[in-house]
Amino acid sequence: MDRALYIAMSGATQTLKAQAVNANNIANASTTGFKAELAAQQAVEVQGGGLPTRVNVQLNGSGWDSRTGAIQQTGRDLDIALGNDRWLAVQAPDGSEAYTRAGDLQLDVNGQLRTGAGHPVLGDGGPISVPQNSSLMIGNDGTVSIVPLGQGAETTAAVGRLRVVEGGPAELERGADGLMRAKTGAALNPASGNVLNAGVLESSNVNLPEAMVNMIELARAFEMQTKLMRTAEDNAAASSSLVRMGG
Repeated sequence: MDRALYIAMSGATQTLKAQAVNANNIANASTTGFKAELAAQQAVEVQGGGLPTRVNVQLNGSGWDSRTGAIQQTGRDLDIALGNDRWLAVQAPDGSEAYTRAGDLQLDVNGQLRTGAGHPVLGDGGPISVPQNSSLMIGNDGTVSIVPLGQGAETTAAVGRLRVVEGGPAELERGADGLMRAKTGAALNPASGNVLNAGVLESSNVNLPEAMVNMIELARAFEMQTKLMRTAEDNAAASSSLVRMGG
Protein backbone atom coordinates (compact mmCIF):
# COMPACT_ATOMS: atom_id res chain seq x y z
CA MET A 1 0.00 0.00 0.00
CA ASP A 2 2.81 2.38 0.88
CA ARG A 3 4.45 1.71 -2.49
CA ALA A 4 1.25 2.42 -4.47
CA LEU A 5 0.56 5.64 -2.58
CA TYR A 6 4.11 6.93 -2.98
CA ILE A 7 4.27 6.18 -6.71
CA ALA A 8 0.85 7.77 -7.32
CA MET A 9 1.75 10.88 -5.31
CA SER A 10 5.10 11.48 -7.01
CA GLY A 11 3.62 10.59 -10.40
CA ALA A 12 0.82 13.14 -10.04
CA THR A 13 3.33 15.85 -9.06
CA GLN A 14 5.52 15.21 -12.10
CA THR A 15 2.50 14.91 -14.41
CA LEU A 16 1.54 18.46 -13.44
CA LYS A 17 5.05 19.60 -14.35
CA ALA A 18 4.84 17.76 -17.69
CA GLN A 19 1.51 19.46 -18.33
CA ALA A 20 3.18 22.85 -17.71
CA VAL A 21 5.88 22.02 -20.29
CA ASN A 22 3.24 20.94 -22.80
CA ALA A 23 1.14 24.04 -22.12
CA ASN A 24 4.17 26.25 -22.78
CA ASN A 25 4.70 24.49 -26.12
CA ILE A 26 1.05 25.06 -27.07
CA ALA A 27 1.31 28.72 -26.08
CA ASN A 28 4.30 29.11 -28.42
CA ALA A 29 2.82 27.27 -31.39
CA SER A 30 2.76 30.56 -33.33
CA THR A 31 6.07 31.97 -32.00
CA THR A 32 8.63 32.53 -34.76
CA GLY A 33 11.56 30.10 -34.55
CA PHE A 34 10.36 28.44 -31.32
CA LYS A 35 11.70 24.94 -30.57
CA ALA A 36 9.38 22.62 -28.66
CA GLU A 37 10.61 21.53 -25.23
CA LEU A 38 10.84 17.78 -24.61
CA ALA A 39 10.26 16.02 -21.28
CA ALA A 40 10.02 12.41 -20.11
CA GLN A 41 9.14 10.78 -16.80
CA GLN A 42 11.43 8.24 -15.17
CA ALA A 43 11.14 6.02 -12.08
CA VAL A 44 14.04 6.65 -9.69
CA GLU A 45 14.74 4.73 -6.48
CA VAL A 46 14.56 6.92 -3.39
CA GLN A 47 17.91 7.13 -1.62
CA GLY A 48 18.33 7.41 2.15
CA GLY A 49 16.03 6.42 4.99
CA GLY A 50 12.58 4.96 4.46
CA LEU A 51 11.13 1.79 3.04
CA PRO A 52 13.14 0.20 0.20
CA THR A 53 9.96 -0.24 -1.85
CA ARG A 54 9.57 3.48 -2.40
CA VAL A 55 10.18 4.75 -5.93
CA ASN A 56 10.03 8.40 -6.93
CA VAL A 57 8.86 9.56 -10.36
CA GLN A 58 10.96 12.38 -11.77
CA LEU A 59 10.44 14.53 -14.84
CA ASN A 60 13.68 14.56 -16.79
CA GLY A 61 14.17 17.39 -19.22
CA SER A 62 15.02 15.78 -22.54
CA GLY A 63 16.14 19.01 -24.18
CA TRP A 64 14.36 20.47 -27.15
CA ASP A 65 13.12 19.40 -30.56
CA SER A 66 15.77 20.35 -33.12
CA ARG A 67 13.56 19.88 -36.19
CA THR A 68 13.20 22.91 -38.46
CA GLY A 69 9.82 24.62 -38.49
CA ALA A 70 7.89 25.40 -41.66
CA ILE A 71 9.35 28.18 -43.83
CA GLN A 72 6.96 31.00 -44.70
CA GLN A 73 7.52 33.53 -47.47
CA THR A 74 7.07 37.15 -46.31
CA GLY A 75 9.06 39.23 -48.81
CA ARG A 76 10.10 41.55 -45.97
CA ASP A 77 13.74 42.68 -46.10
CA LEU A 78 14.32 42.23 -42.37
CA ASP A 79 12.81 38.75 -42.11
CA ILE A 80 15.35 35.91 -42.14
CA ALA A 81 15.28 32.13 -41.72
CA LEU A 82 18.48 30.47 -40.54
CA GLY A 83 19.93 27.25 -41.94
CA ASN A 84 19.89 23.95 -40.03
CA ASP A 85 21.71 24.16 -36.69
CA ARG A 86 22.40 27.87 -37.26
CA TRP A 87 21.63 30.34 -34.49
CA LEU A 88 21.53 34.13 -34.42
CA ALA A 89 23.54 35.72 -31.61
CA VAL A 90 21.67 38.31 -29.53
CA GLN A 91 22.28 40.20 -26.32
CA ALA A 92 20.26 38.77 -23.44
CA PRO A 93 18.69 41.06 -20.80
CA ASP A 94 21.59 40.28 -18.45
CA GLY A 95 24.10 41.42 -21.07
CA SER A 96 25.36 37.95 -21.95
CA GLU A 97 25.43 36.44 -25.42
CA ALA A 98 22.49 34.18 -26.19
CA TYR A 99 21.04 32.58 -29.32
CA THR A 100 17.72 32.43 -31.11
CA ARG A 101 16.20 31.32 -34.41
CA ALA A 102 13.58 34.07 -34.35
CA GLY A 103 14.33 35.97 -37.55
CA ASP A 104 11.64 38.65 -37.34
CA LEU A 105 14.15 41.50 -37.13
CA GLN A 106 13.32 45.20 -36.81
CA LEU A 107 14.99 48.57 -36.36
CA ASP A 108 14.26 50.62 -33.26
CA VAL A 109 14.04 54.43 -33.20
CA ASN A 110 17.82 54.64 -32.74
CA GLY A 111 18.57 52.44 -35.74
CA GLN A 112 19.62 49.44 -33.63
CA LEU A 113 18.80 46.04 -35.08
CA ARG A 114 16.65 43.95 -32.73
CA THR A 115 14.62 40.75 -32.78
CA GLY A 116 10.85 40.89 -32.61
CA ALA A 117 11.18 40.22 -28.86
CA GLY A 118 13.41 43.30 -28.49
CA HIS A 119 16.82 41.65 -28.04
CA PRO A 120 19.74 43.52 -29.67
CA VAL A 121 21.19 41.56 -32.59
CA LEU A 122 24.94 41.02 -32.35
CA GLY A 123 27.54 41.34 -35.07
CA ASP A 124 31.26 40.64 -34.93
CA GLY A 125 31.82 43.89 -32.99
CA GLY A 126 28.73 43.97 -30.77
CA PRO A 127 25.15 45.18 -31.33
CA ILE A 128 24.48 46.24 -34.91
CA SER A 129 23.34 49.80 -35.61
CA VAL A 130 22.07 50.79 -39.05
CA PRO A 131 22.39 54.38 -40.38
CA GLN A 132 19.44 56.03 -42.08
CA ASN A 133 18.92 54.51 -45.50
CA SER A 134 16.63 54.28 -48.47
CA SER A 135 16.90 50.47 -48.64
CA LEU A 136 18.37 47.64 -46.60
CA MET A 137 19.43 44.13 -47.59
CA ILE A 138 20.63 41.09 -45.64
CA GLY A 139 22.80 38.71 -47.66
CA ASN A 140 22.81 34.92 -47.36
CA ASP A 141 26.11 35.15 -45.50
CA GLY A 142 24.58 37.51 -42.91
CA THR A 143 26.04 40.75 -44.30
CA VAL A 144 23.80 43.78 -43.67
CA SER A 145 24.02 46.31 -46.52
CA ILE A 146 22.26 49.61 -47.10
CA VAL A 147 21.82 52.29 -49.70
CA PRO A 148 22.41 55.57 -47.80
CA LEU A 149 19.51 57.98 -47.67
CA GLY A 150 19.35 60.12 -50.78
CA GLN A 151 21.95 58.04 -52.66
CA GLY A 152 21.76 55.64 -55.60
CA ALA A 153 22.18 51.86 -55.68
CA GLU A 154 25.85 52.30 -56.72
CA THR A 155 26.61 53.55 -53.18
CA THR A 156 25.52 50.31 -51.50
CA ALA A 157 27.68 49.73 -48.42
CA ALA A 158 27.99 46.98 -45.80
CA VAL A 159 27.30 48.19 -42.24
CA GLY A 160 27.79 44.93 -40.37
CA ARG A 161 27.43 41.19 -40.41
CA LEU A 162 25.11 39.11 -38.28
CA ARG A 163 26.91 36.84 -35.84
CA VAL A 164 25.64 33.34 -36.63
CA VAL A 165 26.93 30.22 -34.88
CA GLU A 166 26.49 26.47 -35.31
CA GLY A 167 25.02 24.34 -32.54
CA GLY A 168 22.73 21.43 -31.80
CA PRO A 169 21.02 19.88 -28.75
CA ALA A 170 24.37 18.60 -27.48
CA GLU A 171 25.84 22.12 -27.30
CA LEU A 172 22.85 24.32 -26.43
CA GLU A 173 20.38 24.57 -23.58
CA ARG A 174 17.32 26.74 -23.14
CA GLY A 175 17.40 29.42 -20.45
CA ALA A 176 14.52 30.63 -18.28
CA ASP A 177 14.13 33.62 -20.63
CA GLY A 178 13.52 31.32 -23.62
CA LEU A 179 16.89 32.07 -25.24
CA MET A 180 19.48 29.37 -25.95
CA ARG A 181 22.93 29.41 -24.40
CA ALA A 182 26.03 27.27 -24.80
CA LYS A 183 26.26 24.44 -22.30
CA THR A 184 29.17 24.50 -19.87
CA GLY A 185 32.30 23.44 -21.73
CA ALA A 186 30.67 23.63 -25.17
CA ALA A 187 32.28 25.77 -27.88
CA LEU A 188 30.08 27.21 -30.62
CA ASN A 189 31.85 27.83 -33.91
CA PRO A 190 30.93 30.72 -36.21
CA ALA A 191 28.85 29.49 -39.15
CA SER A 192 30.27 30.07 -42.61
CA GLY A 193 28.92 30.19 -46.15
CA ASN A 194 25.23 30.74 -46.81
CA VAL A 195 23.80 30.73 -43.30
CA LEU A 196 20.36 32.24 -43.90
CA ASN A 197 17.68 33.19 -46.38
CA ALA A 198 16.09 36.63 -46.42
CA GLY A 199 12.44 37.45 -47.01
CA VAL A 200 11.26 34.32 -45.19
CA LEU A 201 10.55 33.24 -41.60
CA GLU A 202 10.78 29.92 -39.79
CA SER A 203 7.63 29.15 -37.84
CA SER A 204 7.46 27.26 -34.55
CA ASN A 205 8.14 23.52 -34.83
CA VAL A 206 5.44 22.66 -32.25
CA ASN A 207 3.11 19.97 -33.62
CA LEU A 208 -0.15 21.42 -32.33
CA PRO A 209 -2.40 18.34 -32.85
CA GLU A 210 0.22 16.17 -31.14
CA ALA A 211 0.51 18.62 -28.25
CA MET A 212 -3.27 18.69 -27.79
CA VAL A 213 -3.41 14.88 -27.68
CA ASN A 214 -0.55 14.92 -25.16
CA MET A 215 -2.49 17.39 -23.02
CA ILE A 216 -5.47 15.01 -22.89
CA GLU A 217 -3.25 12.02 -22.09
CA LEU A 218 -1.56 13.90 -19.24
CA ALA A 219 -4.94 14.97 -17.83
CA ARG A 220 -6.12 11.36 -17.85
CA ALA A 221 -2.89 10.19 -16.23
CA PHE A 222 -3.28 12.77 -13.46
CA GLU A 223 -6.89 11.69 -12.88
CA MET A 224 -5.81 8.03 -12.65
CA GLN A 225 -3.05 8.87 -10.18
CA THR A 226 -5.36 10.86 -7.91
CA LYS A 227 -7.91 8.01 -7.99
CA LEU A 228 -5.15 5.60 -6.94
CA MET A 229 -4.28 7.87 -4.01
CA ARG A 230 -7.94 7.93 -2.92
CA THR A 231 -8.13 4.14 -3.24
CA ALA A 232 -5.00 3.74 -1.13
CA GLU A 233 -6.50 6.05 1.49
CA ASP A 234 -9.78 4.11 1.53
CA ASN A 235 -7.95 0.79 1.84
CA ALA A 236 -5.83 2.13 4.69
CA ALA A 237 -8.97 3.31 6.49
CA ALA A 238 -10.62 -0.08 6.03
CA SER A 239 -7.54 -1.85 7.35
CA SER A 240 -7.44 0.38 10.41
CA SER A 241 -11.11 -0.34 11.05
CA LEU A 242 -10.49 -4.10 10.91
CA VAL A 243 -7.58 -3.76 13.34
CA ARG A 244 -9.78 -1.85 15.79
CA MET A 245 -12.53 -4.46 15.48
CA GLY A 246 -10.00 -7.24 16.08
CA GLY A 247 -8.72 -5.49 19.15
